[in-house]
Amino acid sequence: MDSSGVVRRVAQKELALFFASPAAWLFLGGFAAVCLFVVFWVESFFARNIADIRPLFAWMPVLLVFLCSAITMRMWSEERRSGTLEHVLVQPTALWRFVLGKFIACLTLLLLALAATTPLPITVGLIAQLDWGPVWAGYLASALLGSTYLSIGLFVSSRTDNPIVSLLGSVALCGLLYVLGSSVFTEFFNSETARLLRQLGSGSRFDSITRGVLDLRDLLYYLSLLVAFIALNVYTLEKEGWARFAGTPRQRHWRTGIILLLANLLLLNLWTPRLDNMRRDLTESRVHSISSASRELISQLQEPLLIRGYFSARNHPMLAPLEPQLRDLIGEYAATADGKVRVEFVDPAQHPELESEANKRYGISPTPFQVADRHQSALVNAYFNILVDYGGEHQVLSFSDLIEVRTGANGQSEVLLRNPEFEVLFNYRAGGDLFAGIDKPVEFIAYVSADARLPDQLLNYRQSIAAQLQLAAEASAGKFSFRFLDPEQDDGSLARMIEDEWGFTAMTHALNPEQPFYFYLTLADEHQVVQLPTTGFDPGQFRKALDSGLKRFASNFTKTVALAAPQVHAQMERYNLGGPGFATLENTITRDYRMLRENLNDGTISPEADILAVVAPGQLSEMAIYAMDQFLMRGGTVILATSPYTVEPDEGELALRDRPTGQLQAWLTHHGVRIGDSLVLDQRHARFPAPVLRDSGEQQFRDVRIVDYPYFLDIRGNSLARHPLIGSLPQLTMAWASPLEVERRSGMRFSQLLWSSPDAWLSKDRAITPRDGQAWEAPAETGRYLLGAAITGRFNSFFQSPPETALDPDSEASEPGINTLLKKAPESARLIVFPSNDFLSDRVLGAQVRASGTRFLGPIELFSNTLDWALQDEQLLRIRSRGHFNRTLPPMADELRLSLELFNYAAAVCWLLLLAMINWLLARRRRARFARELGL
Repeated sequence: MDSSGVVRRVAQKELALFFASPAAWLFLGGFAAVCLFVVFWVESFFARNIADIRPLFAWMPVLLVFLCSAITMRMWSEERRSGTLEHVLVQPTALWRFVLGKFIACLTLLLLALAATTPLPITVGLIAQLDWGPVWAGYLASALLGSTYLSIGLFVSSRTDNPIVSLLGSVALCGLLYVLGSSVFTEFFNSETARLLRQLGSGSRFDSITRGVLDLRDLLYYLSLLVAFIALNVYTLEKEGWARFAGTPRQRHWRTGIILLLANLLLLNLWTPRLDNMRRDLTESRVHSISSASRELISQLQEPLLIRGYFSARNHPMLAPLEPQLRDLIGEYAATADGKVRVEFVDPAQHPELESEANKRYGISPTPFQVADRHQSALVNAYFNILVDYGGEHQVLSFSDLIEVRTGANGQSEVLLRNPEFEVLFNYRAGGDLFAGIDKPVEFIAYVSADARLPDQLLNYRQSIAAQLQLAAEASAGKFSFRFLDPEQDDGSLARMIEDEWGFTAMTHALNPEQPFYFYLTLADEHQVVQLPTTGFDPGQFRKALDSGLKRFASNFTKTVALAAPQVHAQMERYNLGGPGFATLENTITRDYRMLRENLNDGTISPEADILAVVAPGQLSEMAIYAMDQFLMRGGTVILATSPYTVEPDEGELALRDRPTGQLQAWLTHHGVRIGDSLVLDQRHARFPAPVLRDSGEQQFRDVRIVDYPYFLDIRGNSLARHPLIGSLPQLTMAWASPLEVERRSGMRFSQLLWSSPDAWLSKDRAITPRDGQAWEAPAETGRYLLGAAITGRFNSFFQSPPETALDPDSEASEPGINTLLKKAPESARLIVFPSNDFLSDRVLGAQVRASGTRFLGPIELFSNTLDWALQDEQLLRIRSRGHFNRTLPPMADELRLSLELFNYAAAVCWLLLLAMINWLLARRRRARFARELGL
């Protein structure tokens, strides 16, 4: 019989013996039951509200220790105890075939046990958007780790004739291999020793693969252990046939061969850490690797970029395992930069001069962490920082910028590494040569009347900016030019063209209204035209306005966001005084863009602003509406989050209050947008930690409970438009939103972005505080309501003439005394509306975190995507759309959750019954064949 036939027959025999024993079914059924119990009860799968199966793989290394030890405990020890081992040893077939056959049988049993858990990812994939990359990687890691444990178990089983001793020995050896790299053990050592132990331990390698990162070094590690223990198994059996104390050449060759094999496997694993870029990111959005946008930015670097990591030898035990991940990711920058990026990792305690530089020059100081072990609690001052230095500017990332802490429903904290791609490569964009980031020539075109028609103030302004334009052109290396055109020359065709195209009408001065003139400044390339603000015709402000306009054509500069939102002092927010705060929103903007706080009531928008975001506006004056209107007319983008209502806490209850906004509703109506005076409720909703009134006899008590709250609209699936602004956003919660209506008009482009589910309805009820046992019943008629829209095109101004305040010569408006009203916007103008005042507030975002136990904030991701899309920052949008967030589960009733849990248990039972049926059929077939051979 050939070697493959021997291996197959041995595997079939072991499988038949295994399934003939009731213990086999106990092992398989127990493994499936324990896995599901851990996921649904220990890890509180539905309460953690994240669409992944990390809880299964988090416990898998421990569960596999016992499963694999149980599978292999009888494989060789039973042969030795029953005396059949001698029969195997005297066979003419090589012993490695018997070892391989038994290993294949054990591996088949392991894969059948893992298959019993597959209904879990299938269930998650059916009810939510599951990233299958980490799932496949998790099962691959389980198979590799299980194979390693099986080879260890077979080796231990070959050394004893007692199955119980074999079981205990395998558990001890496999458990030691797992604990060796776990944080429970490595936290007692310094950083270098802990890193070495994590390379030796099986658990840390397993965690790396289950994140969705397939690293050649991890694969070689598991294969090396597998080959080593299979070889030791064969060597152990081979020794059984040797005469004691004999030293034949065959014996010496075996010993030498085993020693050389183990030594080469050890050297291979010591050499592989030198290999870079030998990893593959299996996640759907490649969240653990450098994006193509980052590679483009690296290729555009004009100067060397230094990335230096400051990591202490002894750090917090929850941060230490993240350091290798961070090293691998940052190492990719150097590997792909062709010498443009220098990466360094230092321990400040070992380099006092670098620590001194970090403290004095970069403001990097150690963070005190409390570290506790069995015997004492100590305070450790440790570094976990990254320095990014480029072009004389630097950015420091602390541990709070690099990690995300998630609290599960069981109270356990989980520390995850954020992808530092934004901070590492995007913060440097605010500096450097302005024209270096401009790929195609940009022309400054001024539509200015002849000198005789200009007021003296504007004549001086024209002469000053001409000199500044000449200096800019000389410094641009041919990428910038300028010219002045008189719209009134010849037959006035140019004046008619610019009025039809951009709404540039003749201006007048309050002191001489009978003499109209033109004074409009624009920047243009072959794709877009941008109008520059005249900044009060102040020559000292012109270069700032010019540079801000040129940055819109550059790819390596940070854009500026003007934010108009309520500001609430921290002390007022603490005592629920005033409106909601927006600190989280501001921090998000400043992470990727430069932010300016804007006061609309002065009638001006900063000339540096590339986009205007108006969030939860209050009473807006006519000058504020005028500022928004003219910013839109200049081709800008206005993002507006507003509603007729806002919600505030009031003596332990939720109070729905009116929020008047002046003429804002009339301005929106003029542009075809209407926000209803009611709130949307939806049967598909999120949970909310709300104050609940509880009746107890004649008394009422207020409790805070996490309740199903239909005012928190859960938007996911087909309620999210397929639009670049949405990107790969899986879900968001919109709180206390009003219905939105958009009138379609010719010449305008409309994009509907968000909807409620078809099971939504409207309400004007002011009682929005949940009551104990209350359930909001949906009416018979429900519908789907628009909750977000974007309009692009040539808007017409809301104003026929500027407000009188703007024409007052003593006004603080941008052009006092001069009528600079723009009546028509260019094609680049955008208006984006979300009908809610509160969905971006800290109060609501904090409630979502408390209810879900995760830091994923869909509204913030939506706003960030909106900025990226509106500013045409394709690099940031591509990175953000890669899915740097957790996908959540949809809202489900408790009955549905219980049904899904029971479904998984039932599916596992059905799988075992199917295996039993197949085993019965195969056994029947073997008996029939045996009977035929005997002639019965």
